[in-house]
Amino acid sequence: MSDRSALLPTVHLPSLTRRQAVLGGMAAGGALLFGAPVASAASRVTAAAGSERHIRYHRFTGARAWAHGKGAGVHFDQHGLRIARPSGTRAFADPTVTGAPTTLYDVSTWTSPWRANGFGLTELISSWNADTPNGTWIEVNVRGHAEDGTLTDWFVMGRWCSNDPAQGGAINRQSVDGQGTDYATVWTDTLHMYGAHTLQDIQLRVQLLRPHGTSLTPTVRFLGAVSSALPDDATVPVSTFTLGREHILDVPTFSQEKHVGQYPQWDNGGEAWCSPTSSSMVLAYWKRGPSKADLSWVDPSYEDPQVDFAARNTYDYVYEGCGNWPFNTAYTSRYGLEGFVTRLRNLAEAEPFIAAGMPVITSVSFKSADLDGAGYSTNGHLMVLVGFTADGDPVMNDPASHLIADNKEVRVTYQREQFENVWVPHSGGTVYINHPAHLKLPRAPREANW
Repeated sequence: MSDRSALLPTVHLPSLTRRQAVLGGMAAGGALLFGAPVASAASRVTAAAGSERHIRYHRFTGARAWAHGKGAGVHFDQHGLRIARPSGTRAFADPTVTGAPTTLYDVSTWTSPWRANGFGLTELISSWNADTPNGTWIEVNVRGHAEDGTLTDWFVMGRWCSNDPAQGGAINRQSVDGQGTDYATVWTDTLHMYGAHTLQDIQLRVQLLRPHGTSLTPTVRFLGAVSSALPDDATVPVSTFTLGREHILDVPTFSQEKHVGQYPQWDNGGEAWCSPTSSSMVLAYWKRGPSKADLSWVDPSYEDPQVDFAARNTYDYVYEGCGNWPFNTAYTSRYGLEGFVTRLRNLAEAEPFIAAGMPVITSVSFKSADLDGAGYSTNGHLMVLVGFTADGDPVMNDPASHLIADNKEVRVTYQREQFENVWVPHSGGTVYINHPAHLKLPRAPREANW
């Protein structure tokens, strides 16, 4: 259901999930909120010493990076990892499909070298870019050494294939529930350490799978993870504006509200499609996205059909939503972009991306009183940072702006201090970065978070 109270404008919240269970899923007065839910500072961002924000990114791409890991049955070159001679087999029945048959898959794996963070991480989010011809899929795992020296088991960070089975894909793309141990668990897309536990180092693994006896292979072009240990401060000080001038990128505007009621089997339709709508705006900016043939199944009366397509192709069949962070960057990577999830410390760290011509998708949550001009409240939402005013205020493509189904209403400017405080403390400063692989990223900070 949807609550459109005049006193507290809200939109639809996806069905109860792990993130919402943490948040409670309710606004003041019991109104449901919408979006790709994120936990509060107290639940998703674990306290670190003082107010230091520790964030470090680990990436693997290109033949040189693959050569430093350990492969079992894989071939690699500058184009990525592929199955060469499988190292084993795996019987798998898709748990998201009632009565799914057990299929035998050939498996090859690549395991990264150990990577230290320089701090004890409390959360980790992985990302990947992969091509998965129909019948093939990948699984991404992580493990690490805890502060007491214990080596954790492998956690599943996602099972991915580009197409769902109705499109010829091998499995329904999915996160994995029920992974909790005494040390950690996985909340949809985020490894979260319990209590005072931390990981001192990490190791990533990707499993490449194909139907047994075939010559098919997925190709993994990029694998990465962001480690973080963040304070639980309720607010952050406003950052200094460094660009010193107005700079706004010409990112097309799409409203998620235009898609209300469309294809409710994928996260209840457009009111909850903030993440795929934001990803579609960025793809359109880079002049990428699905072809007319790809869109042939979308009702021809629907405007901006690429948003419907993105919702279907980012949908997590366990989370039951389109807001799985790495599923969105894996989706944009289908079209030649390098996409990954990381965390930024403030808007000053986002400014170099705007200066380099790269829009940034941000994960926020707020009550309407916290963000002047929004006109709604949300437990979790994605919107695109497209630039800055001359005074340093962020200019956003907000796909839910004022809850109006009009693309012209999507562009909005928010106050810098207010925006930083509905973004950084609430999601840890989580962002999607999407850019053509040939374009270099801006220079990273000393404790590199990209």
